[in-house]
Amino acid sequence: MRSTFRIFAAMKRIVFFCVLLLMACSHRPEGLETEVLNGYTPVKSQGSSQSCWIYAMLAAIETEHIGRGDSVNLSVAYVERMMEQEPEAPASGRGTCMTALRLIAKYGLVPYQTMPSADYPLPRHAYMLGCEYTMGEFSRSVCAPGEYLGVTSTPAAPYGEMVELPLADNWDHSQWLNVEPDTLLAVTERAVRQGHGVAWEGDITERGFCWEEGYAVTSWWNGTTSDNHCMAIVGIAHDEQGERYFIMKNSWGTGNACSGLLYMSFRYFQAKTIAVVLPAEDKKVVEKVGR
Repeated sequence: MRSTFRIFAAMKRIVFFCVLLLMACSHRPEGLETEVLNGYTPVKSQGSSQSCWIYAMLAAIETEHIGRGDSVNLSVAYVERMMEQEPEAPASGRGTCMTALRLIAKYGLVPYQTMPSADYPLPRHAYMLGCEYTMGEFSRSVCAPGEYLGVTSTPAAPYGEMVELPLADNWDHSQWLNVEPDTLLAVTERAVRQGHGVAWEGDITERGFCWEEGYAVTSWWNGTTSDNHCMAIVGIAHDEQGERYFIMKNSWGTGNACSGLLYMSFRYFQAKTIAVVLPAEDKKVVEKVGR
């Protein structure tokens, strides 16, 4: 009898947690209203590649320039090919948003129309609006060295200092400014509201991440966060309950309910973010907010 009771109790616990998980994943934001939507280029698809970090960083740069009235559409394929020149680069093709910036500074950049896919030959020059540039000249015109700052939040290192995150994808030993969690959210929101391009790096394995429906909300969190995807942040919205969301531009094509965008709640952002990359001009703001 006791054995039967224990089995019954265990089954009830399993059913209870399954119901919680289903409820969490089915909880979708209702009555979403856009507060800010910055300009962005058409949503692209990374296909089977693992280059989301390049797509996200270039999308952030594109949004930044659209906000300045200087529209650019940049070639992911060129950066992918340049990564092949790096002896330490992993065969997986993975990296971080800061890796993308380092490759751009080293090898330059070209517009999307110059090299829209990997099967195009490597260009010798970059062409835009009838003008010819070297790859270095073009990259410095859209993303000068030091123009962007990586920001993270980890209690494993002192706040206010530059840290090298121990990520498998951080094979080039990039560093981020370490700030407190509330500061990370505050400076990201501020940057987006001011029209800046922001790249996001974090975890999408949470059960509350529902790509097909176009939202990411916190649900049953196991307390860990892994680095497995990157997207760009292009706006801010709120639902009928007043909860706020970042509007994310993904690189999985337009085949979801939001035509390639996704609404990530601020709470999901706080729980599952590894780092963001935003304009370096915000560094003083980061330091001020962090005090």
